[in-house]
Amino acid sequence: MLIVEDDSIIAMTAEDMLEEVGCKIAAIAGTLAEALARAADTAFDVALLDLNLKDESSIPVAALLRDQGKPFVFATGYDGIPVDSGFGDAPFISKPYRMDQLAAIIARTLG
Repeated sequence: MLIVEDDSIIAMTAEDMLEEVGCKIAAIAGTLAEALARAADTAFDVALLDLNLKDESSIPVAALLRDQGKPFVFATGYDGIPVDSGFGDAPFISKPYRMDQLAAIIARTLG
């Protein structure tokens, strides 16, 4: 599992939740540059992408993952994924999320 999250508290909480439901965390990235690097050089089955990384978007990471055929889930505190992003139909979870919600969307995404 790759976690892309710019808030360290949220990243640690997501890591704890995911490990609790049996996921193995391969890497955590807090910036767009780091996320792109980890997406390219780290083995994982699925990624959890915070949509907004400070002043950047994780859309380029999603595009790379889509090109690689790797599944991902966006996490956002907003009303979903912008339709004009090209990822309007991508799976997403609203923040704040609970462990059962996170586990369910990861399972559906890996489906």
